[in-house]
Amino acid sequence: MNLKEIVKKIEPVDSEWVEKARRHTMELAIPPRALGRLHEISERICGIQQTLRPDVSSRAFMVMAGDHGVASEGVSAFPQEVTGEMVKNFLRGGAGINVLARNAGAQVLVVDMGIIPDIDPGASEFRNRFHIRKVGRGTGNIARGPAMTRALAEQAILHGFELASELFATGVQMIGTGDMGIGNTTPSAALGVVLTGKPVNEMVGRGTGICDSAMDNKCEVVKRAIEINSPDAADGLDALAKVGGFEIGGIAGCVLAAAYHKRPVVIDGFISTAGALVAHALCPATVDYAFAGHCSEESGHRKMLDFLGLAPILDLGLRLGEGTGAALAMGVIEGAVRVFNEVLTFEQAGVSTSK
Repeated sequence: MNLKEIVKKIEPVDSEWVEKARRHTMELAIPPRALGRLHEISERICGIQQTLRPDVSSRAFMVMAGDHGVASEGVSAFPQEVTGEMVKNFLRGGAGINVLARNAGAQVLVVDMGIIPDIDPGASEFRNRFHIRKVGRGTGNIARGPAMTRALAEQAILHGFELASELFATGVQMIGTGDMGIGNTTPSAALGVVLTGKPVNEMVGRGTGICDSAMDNKCEVVKRAIEINSPDAADGLDALAKVGGFEIGGIAGCVLAAAYHKRPVVIDGFISTAGALVAHALCPATVDYAFAGHCSEESGHRKMLDFLGLAPILDLGLRLGEGTGAALAMGVIEGAVRVFNEVLTFEQAGVSTSK
């Protein structure tokens, strides 16, 4: 399928299933909606899966990796080589996302969407966790021209869609998004400015911890990228091509796949939410299937979430990326679903509801 065919088949979440779930919640042997947002979370899962027996026990993470030409503009505190080195660490199981995904009972799949080095897949177990979908060896420098062509932007999205679809076909019921790419908060900020309409100074943050002078430079880089490339705010594919990244496109594809297959997707931080913005620009109904795992320390992240109408599940001051915040949020989502499924009704518990 091409992108237009995918978008055409995505439907909003069925509100009738959400209402059925709300009626069930009212029968649980607890004061009305006493567990706050946990009820809203479980009811949304019911609407997404179209069932009153929701199940999110099989879950996985898609960690998308890509390099960025804009890293040469001094927008990151780390050298570009760290992207490939961290991908190797993901595959060894030694990164933050690996630890927190294990804690959440989720598998981790790592995808080379466009890092500069080639990584040897190695042994069979290694291959099962590593997918090479290299769209290019890093994007173009958005401060001097477009990140990629429109055709490559669509290819990046389709790679994410196809890989997530394969996971759903194996029985995975919920996916989380993650990222790796030195310099990727810069294209994410540019996408945030374009697709939300917020000013540059509200969207650009310190990323990996840059100093004040580097922060000023980063703001100027984002402004220049938007001025030079003139991305179309009404066209998510154009925005991705002009000022985005390969891994951001892959994340957008994951979000589209979740909506297409009627599965929940847990969005991680700033970069993942930039991908969700692209997916939303292509198909607004995708937001029905998305949960914001957390709100990161990156200054523009809350602006993005507000634009999408997504309330973060957690707010812990995280700024690592990789999918770590989404992994922590999966435990909350699992708890919400278990409450819905396992708490007895007033009738089952023999609890009186009348005075």
